[in-house]
Amino acid sequence: MLLAIFIFILAGLAEIGGGYLVWLWLRESKPMWYGIVGSIILVAYGIIPTLQSFPSFGRVYAAYGGVFVVLAVLWGWFVDKKTPDTYDWIGAAVCVLGVSIMLWAPRN
Repeated sequence: MLLAIFIFILAGLAEIGGGYLVWLWLRESKPMWYGIVGSIILVAYGIIPTLQSFPSFGRVYAAYGGVFVVLAVLWGWFVDKKTPDTYDWIGAAVCVLGVSIMLWAPRN
């Protein structure tokens, strides 16, 4: 379970970090190398979730989506300096609950 969580977090950081660098390049006029590095990181993001041991592509990506929401809230807080409000945290908690149900519910 810890390896699954680690892979989800690594994928989330790659997606958010890569996307952020592309954002900075296109929206905030940073140098082109931001976009190039961000794009390379986004390619890595596409590979990282395939390291999960779960057999279903759809379930892995759906579960990852919940983890992504939490990481995006944290990224906004620490990198963009936008303090999350109560509704951000409630929404993130609902996503984590949903991820937990999807991944670890007893199935036949």
